[in-house]
Amino acid sequence: MKKNRFIALFLVLILSGCQSVFGPSALQNTHSAYNQVIVNTQNEQMLLNLVRMKYRDKPFFLKVSSVTAAMTFSGNIGIDAGLDIGPGGNVISPNLGVSYVDKPTISYSPLQGEDFLKSVLSSIPLQAVLVMTQSGWSVERIFGICLERMNDLYNSPRASGPTPELEPEFRKFKRILELFRILQLNGDLEIGPDLSLNSKHPDLVILFELSKVNQDIIDEASKLLDNLSESDADLQIHKGTHKVRINNDFVNANPGELNVRTRSISSVMYYLSQNVKIPEEHIKAGLVTVTKTRDGKGVFDWGETPAGSVFQVSFSEEYPENAFIAVPYRNYWFYITDNDLQSKSTFMLLTQLFDLQAGQTQYTGPTLTLPVR
Repeated sequence: MKKNRFIALFLVLILSGCQSVFGPSALQNTHSAYNQVIVNTQNEQMLLNLVRMKYRDKPFFLKVSSVTAAMTFSGNIGIDAGLDIGPGGNVISPNLGVSYVDKPTISYSPLQGEDFLKSVLSSIPLQAVLVMTQSGWSVERIFGICLERMNDLYNSPRASGPTPELEPEFRKFKRILELFRILQLNGDLEIGPDLSLNSKHPDLVILFELSKVNQDIIDEASKLLDNLSESDADLQIHKGTHKVRINNDFVNANPGELNVRTRSISSVMYYLSQNVKIPEEHIKAGLVTVTKTRDGKGVFDWGETPAGSVFQVSFSEEYPENAFIAVPYRNYWFYITDNDLQSKSTFMLLTQLFDLQAGQTQYTGPTLTLPVR
C-alpha cells in the first residue's frame, strides 16, 4: 500500500511540474509561428492589391487586429482497483492522463472609413520622406517612388492613377536622381532641417558639397548637369558648397528653392503597379491598358521609370518555386522572385510607408472574429 501511495505522489509531482513550464513553453512554440504567418499574410495582401490596381480592380485591406490564443492544459490521475477471485487477489493499478488544447481566436478589422481614406489619399509628409533618406535608404529609391515633381521636372505624374495610354514624362527627373545618388554615395549630400537658424520650425534643406568630390565624380556630375542646358534648366544646381531650401508650396515658390510634390500612398501603389507583368492573353482580352511610346508606335516599358527600375512583379501559370512572395489572381500566380533584391527592398519600403501613413488610423468599427477549430 505504501508503494501505491508513493506512485500516486510521484505522478502528482509530475503533473505539477508540467503545469509550471506549460506557459513559457507554449509561448516559445507559438509566438514565432503567429508572427511569421501574420507577416506573410500582410505581404501577400499588399502584393495582391498592387496586382488588382494593375487590372483596375478595387484594392481592399483587412488588418489582423488581435490574436487570442487560449491554451488549456489538463491532467488526471487515478487508481483503478479490481477484485480478482483467483489466486492473485486484488489488483490495484495507477492511471495517468494528460491533454493540451490550443484554441486561437483571430479578429479582423477592415481598413476603411473616412480617416483611413484621407490618410491613404493625402500626400506623404515631406518630413517623412526626408527622414527615410537619412535612415539608410537610397535617395534615388525614396525620391523615385515618393516624389511626383521637383520644380519643373516630372516623375510620371499620370502614373499616379490607373495606367495611362501614353508614355509619361520622367527622363530629366531620373537624371537628377542619378546625380543625387552619386553625391549620397560619396557623402557629399545631406538632407534635413537647417538647425543653424535656431528656429522652432527650421527650414528643410539639401546640402551640396560638390567641391569635395573626386575628379571622376565631378566629371560624371558635371555631365548630368550639362544635360540640363541653360535654355532647358528646370533645376539648376551649381558647384561648390551650398544649401538649397526644400519646399512643397508650388503656389508661393521662390527662385533658388527646390519645390517638390510628394505622392500619396495610393499614388505610390499605382505607380509601382505599372510594372506588374501581365499574361499576353489578358492583354489581348483588353483586361489592362497597354501604354504606348510617345510616337504611338511601340509599347512603353515601365521598367525604364524611376519606380519600374527598382520594382517588378512577374507572373507564372504554376506556383513559382523561387518566389519571395506569390499570390494567385485571375488563374495566374503573380510574384516577386527571392533573388530580386531591388524589388524586395522597394516592397519593404512600401510597407513601411504604408504603416507610417495609413497604419496610424485607428479603426473603431465592427470586427470579424473567427475562432479557429
